[in-house]
Amino acid sequence: MAANLLGLDAKGMEELFAGLGEKAFRARQVLKWIHRRGAADFTAMTDIAKELRAKLNAAAAIEPPVVVGDSSAPDGTRKWLLKVDGANAVEAVFIPEEGRGTLCVSSQAGCTLDCPFCATGKQGFSRNLSAAEIIGQLWLANRALGFHGKDGARAVWGVPRPVSNVVFMGMGEPMLNLDAVIPAARLMIDDNGYGLSRRRVTVSTSGVVPGMDRLADECPVALAVSLHAPDDALRDRLVPINRKYPIRQLIAACNRYLERAPRDFITFEYVMLDGVNDSDAQAKALLGIAAQVRCKFNLIPFNAFRDSGFERSGAERIRRFAQVLQRAGLTVTTRKTRGDGIDAACGQLAGEITDRTRRSKTVPITELRA
Repeated sequence: MAANLLGLDAKGMEELFAGLGEKAFRARQVLKWIHRRGAADFTAMTDIAKELRAKLNAAAAIEPPVVVGDSSAPDGTRKWLLKVDGANAVEAVFIPEEGRGTLCVSSQAGCTLDCPFCATGKQGFSRNLSAAEIIGQLWLANRALGFHGKDGARAVWGVPRPVSNVVFMGMGEPMLNLDAVIPAARLMIDDNGYGLSRRRVTVSTSGVVPGMDRLADECPVALAVSLHAPDDALRDRLVPINRKYPIRQLIAACNRYLERAPRDFITFEYVMLDGVNDSDAQAKALLGIAAQVRCKFNLIPFNAFRDSGFERSGAERIRRFAQVLQRAGLTVTTRKTRGDGIDAACGQLAGEITDRTRRSKTVPITELRA
């Protein structure tokens, strides 16, 4: 079976080339062609000897996921539905802003964690994505957005390439697929790959503590933690992985991560659910967590999806919640909802998957209210 070069980081590429009897610098040349110039086949690699290109044609391939859906919102947000096999398709989203463009990538087809306010979590889980399927989302986005490498670069939203930031905040829990996420992240920060700084690649987790420790050891990039509740009782219900790794363990893991992180803070993501986790008392309870770890809060207005059972906190309620945190000296941002008209906003990604978990119904909303 031909090796899919899209998923090989520098080490993996050098090992492949060594097996072909080729030197390491050839591996770096091919990395640049694929990731910096967006080459889709070996014939485009004009500074590679014909003999080596013939070897690569026989032993390897450049195979991204297949685009089966492409939709855009009036605000410039763009969503792709990407077929990864005969039964599953995942979603990736590009969010343009002044001065940067962020690509939200998926790491799994579905998700095992079953968070009730997330469309991905409610649809169940099929499988992990490969490194090629993850990095293929970035490769495809660059091509779709008109970026063809250094020679063909053009300014988009004030940056020399359309995708300046990548966040692992799409479908799936990245920390449960680190065998693929780490090579993909390494390609993103490799100067022969996409050349992004560690600060511009963010992995988000619901709190899988062993994965956080492994990522810190092997590829420390920016970290975001989906907190969503100020105490274990509520978080157990909103983020079920908390039953295995409660807040005390999560905070300790965050502090360990900060020892190697490219940023000096952890971002706590907090979805605002009307009447569930948005009271002033709950905001004040978050101050106890903030006292234990350097952090900032990103408040996310809930984005509706069919049969969720939740409602978004009102704008004034969100403002007052943020004010409680800010008055205590914390940095707080409120995420602007982007792409909800095409179901591309945070928490709305669902794709098309074959659920292998066949899980039971989620907890009724009446049982989650504070």
